Amino acid sequence: MTNTPAIAAGRIPSPPFGVVLMRGALRVLSHTSPATASRLAADLFMTPRRFRTPDRERALLADAVPFDVRLGESSNLRAWSWGSGPLVILVHGWEGRGSQLASFVAPLVERGHRVVAFDAPGHGASDGNRSSLPHFTWGLRGVIDALGVTPHAVIAHSLGCAATTLALRDGLEVQRLVFVAPPLNPVEYTARFAEILELQQPILDRMRARIEERFLRKWSDYSLEETARELRTPLLIFHDREDQDTFYREGAALAEVWQGARLVTTEGLGHRRILRDAKVIEAATSFIAAS
Repeated sequence: MTNTPAIAAGRIPSPPFGVVLMRGALRVLSHTSPATASRLAADLFMTPRRFRTPDRERALLADAVPFDVRLGESSNLRAWSWGSGPLVILVHGWEGRGSQLASFVAPLVERGHRVVAFDAPGHGASDGNRSSLPHFTWGLRGVIDALGVTPHAVIAHSLGCAATTLALRDGLEVQRLVFVAPPLNPVEYTARFAEILELQQPILDRMRARIEERFLRKWSDYSLEETARELRTPLLIFHDREDQDTFYREGAALAEVWQGARLVTTEGLGHRRILRDAKVIEAATSFIAAS
């Protein structure tokens, strides 16, 4: 859930001007008002950036049936549906959008599936300006409840893999799972976030405590490594060795602890281009259609 930039070999980029300013503000507040500093840090950690939807994704959405899902009393999620048959849900990652996974749609529909994608809270065309792993899980369950159909399968990317895993722990049942670039332990992303903003350890500890208090759950509850040990759903994992957002070792470690999981390693696709790779899409859809 960090905004960690990819770093080219041999070159360390200068941080954006906004990051430099925020570092300075947090440094001052860390000394003058640690409570304010930790509150600001928590807000920043849970504030995703929205990016323009590229034309290739808009074209894929043009063939969908759009619909809204009411989440809570005042929030709407934007969602899209294609085809008919056993349901497959697509779950995007942090600062992503449902259309990022739309390249999976046509092959799945051709195999007789209904496919649904959605924008998580605070992302894409959905309401809100704050989000988090609990928000993602809430959104996924909200979409499933609105559809009134038990999904046959889920294809998830990055933080969406963590949200799907927590939903499974809390009772969601599916026949097949495909994870692309999954994280292993989301608490590690608070440490990366702290490095970017040069947060002192006491402020990071306060920030983590604030988030725990907000969602009434310990950070240890979000560990995929621990949850995965109890799960048996057939899982296919794709992870690229050059992924700079969720590291390859995380997907490899998850495959080790998830009973029966299979890891497919890619080269040179990174964190997002892997979602449009023809071989990945074919292998994923064939795996889902095999059950």
